[in-house]
Amino acid sequence: MSLLITNIGELTTHDPELGTLHDAAIVVGDTVRWAGPAAKAPDADRVIDARGAAVIPGFVDSHAHLVFAGDRAPEFAARMAGEPYTGGGIRTTMAATRAASDETLRANVERLVQESLRQGTTTMEIKSGYGLNVPDEARSLRIAAEFTTETTYLGAHVTPPGIEPDDYVRLVTGEMLDHCAAHAKWVDVFCERGAFDVDQARAVLTAGIARGLQPRIHANQLTEGGGIRLAVELGCASADHCTHLSASDVDALAGSDTVATLLPGAEFSTRSPYPDARTLLDAGATVALATDCNPGSSYTSSMSFCLALAVREMRMTPAEALWAATAGGARALRRPDIGHLGVGARADLVILDAPSAVHLAYRPGVPLAHTVLHKGVPQ
Repeated sequence: MSLLITNIGELTTHDPELGTLHDAAIVVGDTVRWAGPAAKAPDADRVIDARGAAVIPGFVDSHAHLVFAGDRAPEFAARMAGEPYTGGGIRTTMAATRAASDETLRANVERLVQESLRQGTTTMEIKSGYGLNVPDEARSLRIAAEFTTETTYLGAHVTPPGIEPDDYVRLVTGEMLDHCAAHAKWVDVFCERGAFDVDQARAVLTAGIARGLQPRIHANQLTEGGGIRLAVELGCASADHCTHLSASDVDALAGSDTVATLLPGAEFSTRSPYPDARTLLDAGATVALATDCNPGSSYTSSMSFCLALAVREMRMTPAEALWAATAGGARALRRPDIGHLGVGARADLVILDAPSAVHLAYRPGVPLAHTVLHKGVPQ
């Protein structure tokens, strides 16, 4: 079956040859079959009239923590009253997650995945990291794998109570990895003050790489440190947060294939300084945007909200932010089949209730996803 979407006012393809088209049409099956001027559109089995609306690629959320139980609303309220963010609340979620049933965890992931899909997110990465022991990390990844192929082993989120950091790293790189590797595509580590230092992070990532997992890293969220240079050294697909960067960090990212994934929802929720996206872009680094959806520091599933923050607070243009939230996220997941609407790409797209993609930043907080297609099927 083929579907023609015609009378598109503005079609953002992120394809180097097609670019952004006006008065356009697109034909899809489970992949994109054709895109071009509406007047030249081929026939298809079904037709949708976009009535002049804008069409964009589906959002690619390359950083999310969805396997958890409970919430941390009191912690958020305390931050808004002036308490600083330290990251220690992860252990609160750990306790709730360990106590939850599989059914409770699965239902929460499904709720958030569907919430994201309704807003235009058609690809989502999901991390473990709230079990922090062998059985709960393994079941977190098994549940995550029911919803996405982009599963990330984050046993090294923080050190749980009652175990020394070096002993925990040995567990993460040994028995825990043995039980988790089969259910994960990626390995991640929180390389930060109060979590894991550079040597510990290197041990976690190299152990994962040796088991066939691909590396990514939480780096430089709270302080400058060695996380960015480690990411580049090990060829990480992405370094995520990148809030505090030195000039050498920027140069390292710009000279590498490591994507700088920025998570402005975390800065919004913790009243922290935003990353300097403008400097990264001007240096030539590849930038992605993601939600960091989690119950503590960024409880949002809205990629459009993060896009608006990036434009308002991080000096990105609307076009740059949209690219980062789609094609940039695809680069961070090393997925050439998503994040764009070139011929052969997976048919993930969003018909907006707006004449231009600029409205995603121009009308922040407004639900503009009118129709979402995933693999060519309206959701």
